[in-house]
Amino acid sequence: MFNKILIANRGEIAIRIIRACRELGVKTVAVYSDADRRSLHVAMADEAYHIGPPAPAESYLVIEKIIDAIKRSGAEAIHPGYGFLSENYAFANICEKEGVVFIGPTSEAIRLMGDKVTARKIAQETKVPLVPGSEGAVSDVEAEVIAKRINYPVMVKASAGGGGKGMRLVRKEEDFKSSLRMARSEARTAFGDESVYIEKFIERPRHVEIQIIGDSYGKVLHLFERECSVQRRHQKVIEESPSPAISDATRKKMGEVAVRVAKAVSYRGAGTIEFILDQNGNFYFLEMNTRIQVEHPVTEMVTGFDIVKWMIKIASGEKLPFSQDDLSIKGHALECRVYAEDPEKNFLPSPGKIEYLRTPSGPGVRDDSSIYNGYEVTPFYDPMLSKLIVWGERREEAIKRMSAALQEYIVLGVRTNIGFLGRTMENEEFIRGEIDTGFIERHPELLPPSLEDVKPALIAAALAMRNSTQEIDTSKQAPLSNWKLLGRKLAVSRGPLI
Repeated sequence: MFNKILIANRGEIAIRIIRACRELGVKTVAVYSDADRRSLHVAMADEAYHIGPPAPAESYLVIEKIIDAIKRSGAEAIHPGYGFLSENYAFANICEKEGVVFIGPTSEAIRLMGDKVTARKIAQETKVPLVPGSEGAVSDVEAEVIAKRINYPVMVKASAGGGGKGMRLVRKEEDFKSSLRMARSEARTAFGDESVYIEKFIERPRHVEIQIIGDSYGKVLHLFERECSVQRRHQKVIEESPSPAISDATRKKMGEVAVRVAKAVSYRGAGTIEFILDQNGNFYFLEMNTRIQVEHPVTEMVTGFDIVKWMIKIASGEKLPFSQDDLSIKGHALECRVYAEDPEKNFLPSPGKIEYLRTPSGPGVRDDSSIYNGYEVTPFYDPMLSKLIVWGERREEAIKRMSAALQEYIVLGVRTNIGFLGRTMENEEFIRGEIDTGFIERHPELLPPSLEDVKPALIAAALAMRNSTQEIDTSKQAPLSNWKLLGRKLAVSRGPLI
Protein backbone atom coordinates (compact mmCIF):
# COMPACT_ATOMS: atom_id res chain seq x y z
CA MET A 1 0.00 0.00 0.00
CA PHE A 2 1.11 3.57 -0.67
CA ASN A 3 2.40 5.85 2.08
CA LYS A 4 1.16 9.08 0.53
CA ILE A 5 -1.33 10.00 -2.22
CA LEU A 6 -1.83 13.38 -3.88
CA ILE A 7 -5.40 14.26 -4.85
CA ALA A 8 -5.52 16.36 -8.01
CA ASN A 9 -9.00 17.67 -7.39
CA ARG A 10 -11.16 19.72 -5.05
CA GLY A 11 -14.53 19.74 -3.29
CA GLU A 12 -16.53 16.72 -2.25
CA ILE A 13 -14.66 14.16 -4.37
CA ALA A 14 -11.34 15.22 -2.79
CA ILE A 15 -12.90 14.74 0.65
CA ARG A 16 -14.31 11.35 -0.41
CA ILE A 17 -10.82 10.23 -1.45
CA ILE A 18 -9.24 11.59 1.75
CA ARG A 19 -11.67 9.53 3.83
CA ALA A 20 -10.88 6.36 1.89
CA CYS A 21 -7.14 7.01 2.37
CA ARG A 22 -7.60 7.47 6.12
CA GLU A 23 -9.27 4.08 6.38
CA LEU A 24 -6.33 2.56 4.50
CA GLY A 25 -3.77 4.36 6.68
CA VAL A 26 -2.47 6.46 3.79
CA LYS A 27 -1.42 10.11 4.17
CA THR A 28 -2.98 12.63 1.78
CA VAL A 29 -1.82 15.69 -0.11
CA ALA A 30 -4.24 18.37 -1.33
CA VAL A 31 -3.74 21.01 -4.00
CA TYR A 32 -5.66 24.26 -4.03
CA SER A 33 -6.18 27.48 -5.95
CA ASP A 34 -6.53 30.96 -4.47
CA ALA A 35 -10.30 30.47 -4.37
CA ASP A 36 -9.96 27.25 -2.36
CA ARG A 37 -7.64 28.38 0.45
CA ARG A 38 -10.43 27.85 3.02
CA SER A 39 -11.92 24.73 1.47
CA LEU A 40 -12.53 21.63 3.59
CA HIS A 41 -10.39 19.36 1.43
CA VAL A 42 -7.40 21.59 2.20
CA ALA A 43 -8.09 21.49 5.94
CA MET A 44 -8.64 17.73 5.99
CA ALA A 45 -5.54 16.66 4.05
CA ASP A 46 -2.23 16.01 5.82
CA GLU A 47 -0.46 18.44 3.48
CA ALA A 48 -1.61 21.07 0.98
CA TYR A 49 0.12 22.87 -1.89
CA HIS A 50 -0.94 26.07 -3.62
CA ILE A 51 -1.13 25.72 -7.43
CA GLY A 52 -2.30 29.10 -8.71
CA PRO A 53 -5.18 31.50 -9.43
CA PRO A 54 -8.87 30.47 -9.24
CA ALA A 55 -9.39 29.78 -12.95
CA PRO A 56 -8.95 26.01 -13.61
CA ALA A 57 -6.88 26.77 -16.72
CA GLU A 58 -4.32 28.41 -14.41
CA SER A 59 -4.41 25.88 -11.58
CA TYR A 60 -6.21 22.52 -11.54
CA LEU A 61 -5.69 21.97 -15.29
CA VAL A 62 -1.99 22.86 -15.37
CA ILE A 63 -0.15 19.54 -15.55
CA GLU A 64 3.23 21.04 -14.69
CA LYS A 65 1.90 22.49 -11.42
CA ILE A 66 0.36 19.18 -10.37
CA ILE A 67 3.56 17.28 -11.18
CA ASP A 68 5.58 19.86 -9.24
CA ALA A 69 3.30 19.36 -6.20
CA ILE A 70 3.79 15.59 -6.46
CA LYS A 71 7.57 15.98 -6.46
CA ARG A 72 7.57 18.47 -3.59
CA SER A 73 5.30 16.31 -1.45
CA GLY A 74 6.99 13.00 -2.17
CA ALA A 75 3.64 11.34 -2.98
CA GLU A 76 3.93 7.96 -4.68
CA ALA A 77 0.54 8.03 -6.34
CA ILE A 78 -2.09 10.44 -7.57
CA HIS A 79 -5.88 10.19 -7.58
CA PRO A 80 -7.46 12.50 -10.18
CA GLY A 81 -11.07 12.22 -8.99
CA TYR A 82 -13.48 13.25 -11.76
CA GLY A 83 -13.35 16.21 -14.12
CA PHE A 84 -10.20 18.36 -14.51
CA LEU A 85 -7.33 16.05 -15.55
CA SER A 86 -9.02 12.74 -14.71
CA GLU A 87 -9.42 11.68 -18.36
CA ASN A 88 -6.42 13.51 -19.77
CA TYR A 89 -4.20 11.09 -21.66
CA ALA A 90 -1.17 13.40 -21.55
CA PHE A 91 -1.40 13.78 -17.78
CA ALA A 92 -1.66 10.03 -17.13
CA ASN A 93 1.21 9.45 -19.57
CA ILE A 94 3.47 11.97 -17.80
CA CYS A 95 2.68 10.37 -14.43
CA GLU A 96 3.75 7.01 -15.81
CA LYS A 97 6.99 8.47 -17.17
CA GLU A 98 7.71 10.20 -13.85
CA GLY A 99 7.22 6.96 -11.95
CA VAL A 100 4.05 8.19 -10.19
CA VAL A 101 1.20 5.70 -9.97
CA PHE A 102 -1.93 7.05 -11.64
CA ILE A 103 -4.91 5.71 -9.68
CA GLY A 104 -7.03 4.83 -12.67
CA PRO A 105 -6.59 3.19 -16.06
CA THR A 106 -3.43 3.22 -18.13
CA SER A 107 -2.82 6.25 -20.34
CA GLU A 108 -3.35 4.03 -23.38
CA ALA A 109 -6.83 3.00 -22.19
CA ILE A 110 -7.67 6.68 -21.61
CA ARG A 111 -6.45 7.53 -25.11
CA LEU A 112 -8.45 4.77 -26.77
CA MET A 113 -11.72 5.32 -24.91
CA GLY A 114 -11.40 9.09 -24.47
CA ASP A 115 -12.02 9.73 -28.14
CA LYS A 116 -15.65 8.90 -28.81
CA VAL A 117 -15.02 7.93 -32.42
CA THR A 118 -12.28 5.45 -31.46
CA ALA A 119 -14.46 4.15 -28.61
CA ARG A 120 -17.29 3.47 -31.08
CA LYS A 121 -14.92 1.50 -33.30
CA ILE A 122 -13.77 -0.61 -30.34
CA ALA A 123 -17.38 -1.20 -29.34
CA GLN A 124 -18.19 -2.23 -32.91
CA GLU A 125 -15.25 -4.66 -32.99
CA THR A 126 -16.41 -6.25 -29.72
CA LYS A 127 -19.96 -6.76 -31.08
CA VAL A 128 -21.57 -4.11 -28.88
CA PRO A 129 -24.87 -2.60 -30.11
CA LEU A 130 -24.34 0.89 -31.55
CA VAL A 131 -26.74 3.70 -32.42
CA PRO A 132 -26.83 4.19 -36.22
CA GLY A 133 -24.53 7.00 -37.34
CA SER A 134 -21.13 7.88 -38.78
CA GLU A 135 -18.22 5.53 -38.19
CA GLY A 136 -15.92 8.40 -37.28
CA ALA A 137 -15.37 12.12 -37.46
CA VAL A 138 -16.94 13.63 -40.56
CA SER A 139 -16.63 16.66 -42.79
CA ASP A 140 -19.56 19.05 -43.20
CA VAL A 141 -20.59 17.43 -46.48
CA GLU A 142 -20.33 13.88 -45.09
CA ALA A 143 -22.28 14.90 -42.00
CA GLU A 144 -25.15 16.20 -44.08
CA VAL A 145 -25.27 13.07 -46.24
CA ILE A 146 -25.27 10.74 -43.23
CA ALA A 147 -27.95 12.77 -41.45
CA LYS A 148 -30.25 12.35 -44.48
CA ARG A 149 -29.47 8.62 -44.73
CA ILE A 150 -30.29 7.76 -41.10
CA ASN A 151 -33.25 10.20 -41.08
CA TYR A 152 -33.93 13.08 -38.71
CA PRO A 153 -33.85 13.71 -35.79
CA VAL A 154 -30.08 13.32 -35.38
CA MET A 155 -27.45 14.30 -32.83
CA VAL A 156 -24.25 16.17 -33.71
CA LYS A 157 -21.62 15.26 -31.10
CA ALA A 158 -18.08 16.43 -30.41
CA SER A 159 -15.58 13.59 -30.90
CA ALA A 160 -13.61 14.69 -27.82
CA GLY A 161 -16.69 15.84 -25.91
CA GLY A 162 -18.34 15.26 -22.58
CA GLY A 163 -20.74 16.93 -20.16
CA GLY A 164 -23.07 18.03 -22.96
CA LYS A 165 -20.46 20.25 -24.63
CA GLY A 166 -20.35 20.34 -28.44
CA MET A 167 -23.68 18.54 -28.71
CA ARG A 168 -26.72 19.58 -30.77
CA LEU A 169 -30.08 17.92 -31.43
CA VAL A 170 -31.29 18.57 -34.98
CA ARG A 171 -34.89 17.71 -35.82
CA LYS A 172 -35.18 19.31 -39.27
CA GLU A 173 -32.88 19.32 -42.30
CA GLU A 174 -33.07 23.11 -42.63
CA ASP A 175 -31.53 23.49 -39.14
CA PHE A 176 -28.64 21.12 -39.74
CA LYS A 177 -25.94 23.45 -41.08
CA SER A 178 -26.34 26.06 -38.33
CA SER A 179 -26.43 23.36 -35.62
CA LEU A 180 -23.31 21.73 -37.05
CA ARG A 181 -21.52 25.08 -37.08
CA MET A 182 -22.45 25.77 -33.43
CA ALA A 183 -21.43 22.27 -32.31
CA ARG A 184 -18.01 22.62 -33.96
CA SER A 185 -17.49 26.05 -32.41
CA GLU A 186 -18.39 24.86 -28.92
CA ALA A 187 -16.23 21.74 -29.29
CA ARG A 188 -13.26 23.84 -30.42
CA THR A 189 -13.65 26.16 -27.42
CA ALA A 190 -14.18 23.41 -24.85
CA PHE A 191 -11.77 20.73 -26.07
CA GLY A 192 -9.49 22.35 -28.64
CA ASP A 193 -10.87 19.88 -31.20
CA GLU A 194 -13.75 20.74 -33.52
CA SER A 195 -14.23 17.23 -34.97
CA VAL A 196 -17.76 15.83 -34.68
CA TYR A 197 -19.68 12.70 -35.55
CA ILE A 198 -23.34 12.08 -36.35
CA GLU A 199 -25.70 9.78 -34.46
CA LYS A 200 -29.36 8.91 -34.80
CA PHE A 201 -31.42 10.54 -32.03
CA ILE A 202 -33.42 8.03 -30.02
CA GLU A 203 -36.78 9.50 -29.04
CA ARG A 204 -37.38 9.65 -25.29
CA PRO A 205 -34.22 7.67 -24.46
CA ARG A 206 -33.18 6.57 -21.01
CA HIS A 207 -29.56 6.97 -19.91
CA VAL A 208 -28.39 3.78 -18.19
CA GLU A 209 -24.75 3.11 -17.32
CA ILE A 210 -22.84 0.10 -16.04
CA GLN A 211 -20.18 0.51 -13.35
CA ILE A 212 -17.13 -1.66 -13.97
CA ILE A 213 -13.97 -2.34 -11.95
CA GLY A 214 -10.84 -4.09 -13.18
CA ASP A 215 -7.54 -5.12 -11.63
CA SER A 216 -4.07 -5.31 -13.19
CA TYR A 217 -4.32 -9.07 -13.74
CA GLY A 218 -7.05 -9.20 -16.37
CA LYS A 219 -10.10 -9.52 -14.14
CA VAL A 220 -12.98 -7.12 -14.87
CA LEU A 221 -16.29 -7.17 -13.00
CA HIS A 222 -19.43 -5.09 -13.30
CA LEU A 223 -21.27 -3.58 -10.35
CA PHE A 224 -24.64 -3.42 -12.13
CA GLU A 225 -26.38 -0.35 -13.48
CA ARG A 226 -27.34 3.19 -12.61
CA GLU A 227 -30.29 5.04 -14.11
CA CYS A 228 -29.22 8.62 -14.94
CA SER A 229 -32.09 9.83 -17.13
CA VAL A 230 -33.16 12.93 -15.18
CA GLN A 231 -30.89 15.55 -16.73
CA ARG A 232 -30.71 19.25 -17.47
CA ARG A 233 -28.55 20.53 -20.34
CA HIS A 234 -27.36 16.94 -20.89
CA GLN A 235 -26.01 16.82 -17.33
CA LYS A 236 -27.28 14.40 -14.71
CA VAL A 237 -29.30 15.65 -11.73
CA ILE A 238 -30.87 12.51 -10.21
CA GLU A 239 -29.42 9.00 -10.36
CA GLU A 240 -30.59 5.67 -8.98
CA SER A 241 -29.78 1.98 -8.82
CA PRO A 242 -31.18 -0.36 -9.90
CA SER A 243 -32.92 1.07 -12.97
CA PRO A 244 -36.71 0.68 -12.82
CA ALA A 245 -36.75 0.07 -16.59
CA ILE A 246 -34.70 -3.07 -17.15
CA SER A 247 -35.26 -6.75 -16.48
CA ASP A 248 -32.82 -9.15 -14.85
CA ALA A 249 -32.06 -10.58 -18.30
CA THR A 250 -31.26 -7.15 -19.76
CA ARG A 251 -29.18 -6.28 -16.70
CA LYS A 252 -27.11 -9.44 -17.16
CA LYS A 253 -26.62 -8.78 -20.88
CA MET A 254 -25.65 -5.12 -20.37
CA GLY A 255 -23.16 -6.13 -17.69
CA GLU A 256 -21.57 -8.74 -19.95
CA VAL A 257 -21.29 -6.23 -22.80
CA ALA A 258 -19.70 -3.61 -20.50
CA VAL A 259 -17.11 -6.09 -19.25
CA ARG A 260 -16.32 -7.07 -22.85
CA VAL A 261 -15.63 -3.44 -23.83
CA ALA A 262 -13.43 -2.89 -20.75
CA LYS A 263 -11.41 -6.04 -21.40
CA ALA A 264 -10.81 -4.93 -24.99
CA VAL A 265 -8.58 -2.12 -23.65
CA SER A 266 -7.15 -4.07 -20.67
CA TYR A 267 -9.00 -1.72 -18.34
CA ARG A 268 -7.75 -1.15 -14.79
CA GLY A 269 -9.56 0.65 -11.96
CA ALA A 270 -13.08 2.08 -11.92
CA GLY A 271 -14.87 3.09 -15.09
CA THR A 272 -18.33 3.38 -16.56
CA ILE A 273 -19.84 2.13 -19.82
CA GLU A 274 -22.77 4.36 -20.75
CA PHE A 275 -25.74 3.22 -22.80
CA ILE A 276 -28.96 4.69 -24.06
CA LEU A 277 -32.10 2.61 -23.77
CA ASP A 278 -34.99 3.02 -26.21
CA GLN A 279 -38.69 2.63 -25.49
CA ASN A 280 -38.58 -1.02 -26.58
CA GLY A 281 -35.85 -1.98 -24.13
CA ASN A 282 -33.04 -2.06 -26.71
CA PHE A 283 -29.73 -0.65 -25.49
CA TYR A 284 -26.90 0.99 -27.44
CA PHE A 285 -23.32 1.88 -26.51
CA LEU A 286 -22.86 5.61 -25.91
CA GLU A 287 -19.36 6.13 -24.47
CA MET A 288 -16.96 5.10 -21.73
CA ASN A 289 -15.93 7.30 -18.82
CA THR A 290 -12.42 6.31 -17.77
CA ARG A 291 -12.70 7.63 -14.21
CA ILE A 292 -14.78 7.53 -11.04
CA GLN A 293 -18.26 8.95 -11.63
CA VAL A 294 -20.00 11.66 -9.59
CA GLU A 295 -22.83 9.21 -8.94
CA HIS A 296 -20.70 6.29 -7.71
CA PRO A 297 -22.28 6.40 -4.19
CA VAL A 298 -25.57 4.91 -5.39
CA THR A 299 -23.70 1.82 -6.50
CA GLU A 300 -21.82 1.68 -3.21
CA MET A 301 -25.13 1.87 -1.31
CA VAL A 302 -26.75 -1.10 -3.09
CA THR A 303 -23.67 -3.33 -3.39
CA GLY A 304 -21.68 -2.50 -0.24
CA PHE A 305 -18.62 -2.18 -2.52
CA ASP A 306 -16.28 0.73 -1.67
CA ILE A 307 -15.32 1.83 -5.19
CA VAL A 308 -12.82 4.53 -4.17
CA LYS A 309 -11.01 2.29 -1.71
CA TRP A 310 -10.74 -0.48 -4.31
CA MET A 311 -9.37 1.96 -6.89
CA ILE A 312 -6.50 2.62 -4.49
CA LYS A 313 -6.01 -1.06 -3.63
CA ILE A 314 -5.91 -2.05 -7.30
CA ALA A 315 -3.42 0.72 -8.12
CA SER A 316 -1.18 -0.57 -5.32
CA GLY A 317 -1.17 -4.03 -6.92
CA GLU A 318 -3.98 -5.92 -5.17
CA LYS A 319 -6.12 -8.45 -7.02
CA LEU A 320 -9.91 -8.43 -6.97
CA PRO A 321 -10.57 -11.36 -4.58
CA PHE A 322 -14.14 -12.14 -5.68
CA SER A 323 -16.08 -13.22 -8.75
CA GLN A 324 -19.10 -11.77 -10.52
CA ASP A 325 -21.35 -14.24 -8.72
CA ASP A 326 -20.23 -12.82 -5.37
CA LEU A 327 -21.80 -9.44 -6.23
CA SER A 328 -25.48 -8.60 -5.91
CA ILE A 329 -27.89 -5.69 -5.53
CA LYS A 330 -29.60 -5.12 -2.20
CA GLY A 331 -32.38 -2.57 -1.96
CA HIS A 332 -32.61 0.68 -3.91
CA ALA A 333 -30.53 3.87 -3.80
CA LEU A 334 -31.19 7.39 -5.06
CA GLU A 335 -28.84 10.35 -5.45
CA CYS A 336 -29.83 14.00 -5.85
CA ARG A 337 -27.19 16.52 -6.85
CA VAL A 338 -27.72 19.68 -4.81
CA TYR A 339 -26.62 22.70 -6.83
CA ALA A 340 -26.26 26.41 -6.14
CA GLU A 341 -28.42 27.33 -9.09
CA ASP A 342 -31.82 28.75 -9.98
CA PRO A 343 -34.13 26.22 -11.70
CA GLU A 344 -36.53 29.04 -12.62
CA LYS A 345 -33.75 30.73 -14.65
CA ASN A 346 -32.72 27.69 -16.69
CA PHE A 347 -30.59 26.43 -13.77
CA LEU A 348 -28.32 29.47 -13.87
CA PRO A 349 -25.50 29.19 -11.27
CA SER A 350 -25.99 31.16 -8.04
CA PRO A 351 -22.62 32.00 -6.46
CA GLY A 352 -22.44 33.64 -3.04
CA LYS A 353 -21.83 32.99 0.65
CA ILE A 354 -23.69 30.28 2.55
CA GLU A 355 -25.19 32.10 5.53
CA TYR A 356 -26.96 29.14 7.10
CA LEU A 357 -26.72 25.39 6.51
CA ARG A 358 -28.63 22.44 7.86
CA THR A 359 -27.97 19.03 6.33
CA PRO A 360 -30.20 15.94 6.62
CA SER A 361 -29.26 12.74 8.41
CA GLY A 362 -30.85 9.58 9.70
CA PRO A 363 -31.06 5.88 8.72
CA GLY A 364 -30.10 5.29 5.11
CA VAL A 365 -29.08 8.91 4.46
CA ARG A 366 -25.65 9.96 3.19
CA ASP A 367 -24.56 13.50 2.31
CA ASP A 368 -21.29 13.80 0.38
CA SER A 369 -20.42 17.46 0.66
CA SER A 370 -17.65 20.03 1.03
CA ILE A 371 -19.68 23.02 2.21
CA TYR A 372 -20.13 24.66 5.61
CA ASN A 373 -21.61 27.78 7.22
CA GLY A 374 -19.74 30.71 5.71
CA TYR A 375 -18.53 28.75 2.68
CA GLU A 376 -18.11 30.90 -0.43
CA VAL A 377 -19.61 29.41 -3.60
CA THR A 378 -17.44 30.92 -6.33
CA PRO A 379 -18.21 31.30 -10.04
CA PHE A 380 -15.02 29.47 -11.02
CA TYR A 381 -16.14 25.87 -10.58
CA ASP A 382 -19.15 23.60 -11.00
CA PRO A 383 -21.86 24.88 -8.60
CA MET A 384 -22.60 21.46 -7.08
CA LEU A 385 -22.86 21.83 -3.29
CA SER A 386 -23.34 18.21 -2.35
CA LYS A 387 -24.65 14.80 -3.31
CA LEU A 388 -27.55 13.58 -1.20
CA ILE A 389 -27.86 9.79 -1.30
CA VAL A 390 -30.48 7.59 0.34
CA TRP A 391 -31.10 3.85 0.55
CA GLY A 392 -34.34 1.95 0.98
CA GLU A 393 -35.41 -1.67 0.78
CA ARG A 394 -37.58 -0.76 -2.23
CA ARG A 395 -37.69 2.11 -4.69
CA GLU A 396 -40.87 3.50 -3.12
CA GLU A 397 -39.19 3.66 0.28
CA ALA A 398 -36.08 5.29 -1.17
CA ILE A 399 -38.19 8.01 -2.85
CA LYS A 400 -40.04 8.76 0.39
CA ARG A 401 -36.76 8.85 2.33
CA MET A 402 -35.24 11.22 -0.23
CA SER A 403 -38.31 13.45 -0.06
CA ALA A 404 -38.06 13.63 3.72
CA ALA A 405 -34.31 14.29 3.60
CA LEU A 406 -34.75 17.15 1.11
CA GLN A 407 -37.27 18.77 3.45
CA GLU A 408 -34.54 18.80 6.13
CA TYR A 409 -31.94 20.29 3.77
CA ILE A 410 -31.69 24.06 4.22
CA VAL A 411 -29.16 26.34 2.53
CA LEU A 412 -29.44 30.11 2.90
CA GLY A 413 -27.41 32.74 1.08
CA VAL A 414 -27.50 31.17 -2.39
CA ARG A 415 -30.33 29.84 -4.52
CA THR A 416 -30.47 26.07 -4.80
CA ASN A 417 -32.37 23.36 -6.66
CA ILE A 418 -33.53 21.67 -3.44
CA GLY A 419 -37.17 22.67 -3.94
CA PHE A 420 -37.11 21.40 -7.51
CA LEU A 421 -35.65 18.07 -6.37
CA GLY A 422 -38.32 17.75 -3.68
CA ARG A 423 -41.13 18.38 -6.15
CA THR A 424 -39.62 15.80 -8.51
CA MET A 425 -39.82 13.18 -5.76
CA GLU A 426 -43.59 13.84 -5.61
CA ASN A 427 -44.16 13.74 -9.37
CA GLU A 428 -46.39 10.83 -10.40
CA GLU A 429 -44.40 10.01 -13.54
CA PHE A 430 -41.16 9.92 -11.56
CA ILE A 431 -42.74 7.75 -8.86
CA ARG A 432 -43.89 5.30 -11.56
CA GLY A 433 -40.38 5.27 -13.05
CA GLU A 434 -41.59 6.83 -16.32
CA ILE A 435 -38.50 8.95 -16.89
CA ASP A 436 -36.20 9.74 -19.80
CA THR A 437 -33.65 12.40 -20.69
CA GLY A 438 -36.42 14.84 -21.61
CA PHE A 439 -38.20 14.52 -18.24
CA ILE A 440 -37.31 18.01 -16.96
CA GLU A 441 -38.29 19.71 -20.24
CA ARG A 442 -41.69 17.98 -20.09
CA HIS A 443 -42.33 19.19 -16.55
CA PRO A 444 -41.73 22.96 -16.37
CA GLU A 445 -44.19 23.09 -13.46
CA LEU A 446 -41.46 21.59 -11.25
CA LEU A 447 -39.15 24.59 -11.72
CA PRO A 448 -40.80 27.62 -10.03
CA PRO A 449 -40.51 27.79 -6.22
CA SER A 450 -43.57 27.11 -4.09
CA LEU A 451 -44.63 28.27 -0.63
CA GLU A 452 -43.44 24.94 0.74
CA ASP A 453 -39.90 25.88 -0.33
CA VAL A 454 -40.03 29.10 1.66
CA LYS A 455 -41.29 27.81 5.02
CA PRO A 456 -38.16 25.89 6.17
CA ALA A 457 -35.94 28.74 5.00
CA LEU A 458 -37.93 31.23 7.08
CA ILE A 459 -37.59 29.02 10.15
CA ALA A 460 -33.88 28.64 9.56
CA ALA A 461 -33.42 32.37 9.04
CA ALA A 462 -35.20 33.13 12.31
CA LEU A 463 -33.00 30.65 14.19
CA ALA A 464 -29.86 31.94 12.51
CA MET A 465 -30.68 35.47 13.64
CA ARG A 466 -31.42 34.30 17.19
CA ASN A 467 -28.25 32.23 17.47
CA SER A 468 -25.75 34.87 16.43
CA THR A 469 -22.23 33.77 15.56
CA GLN A 470 -19.55 34.02 18.27
CA GLU A 471 -15.86 34.09 17.50
CA ILE A 472 -13.57 31.71 19.37
CA ASP A 473 -10.88 33.17 21.61
CA THR A 474 -7.96 30.86 20.85
CA SER A 475 -5.36 32.84 22.82
CA LYS A 476 -5.87 30.72 25.96
CA GLN A 477 -6.12 27.38 24.19
CA ALA A 478 -3.53 24.81 23.25
CA PRO A 479 -2.45 24.89 19.59
CA LEU A 480 -4.92 23.15 17.28
CA SER A 481 -4.51 21.65 13.83
CA ASN A 482 -6.18 23.53 10.99
CA TRP A 483 -8.84 20.83 10.78
CA LYS A 484 -9.73 20.87 14.49
CA LEU A 485 -9.77 24.67 14.63
CA LEU A 486 -12.04 24.85 11.61
CA GLY A 487 -14.31 22.25 13.16
CA ARG A 488 -14.60 24.32 16.34
CA LYS A 489 -15.48 27.44 14.34
CA LEU A 490 -18.10 25.61 12.30
CA ALA A 491 -19.68 24.14 15.44
CA VAL A 492 -20.02 27.60 16.98
CA SER A 493 -21.37 29.28 13.85
CA ARG A 494 -23.96 26.57 13.17
CA GLY A 495 -25.96 26.97 16.40
CA PRO A 496 -28.42 24.32 17.61
CA LEU A 497 -30.08 22.10 15.02
CA ILE A 498 -33.84 22.24 14.57
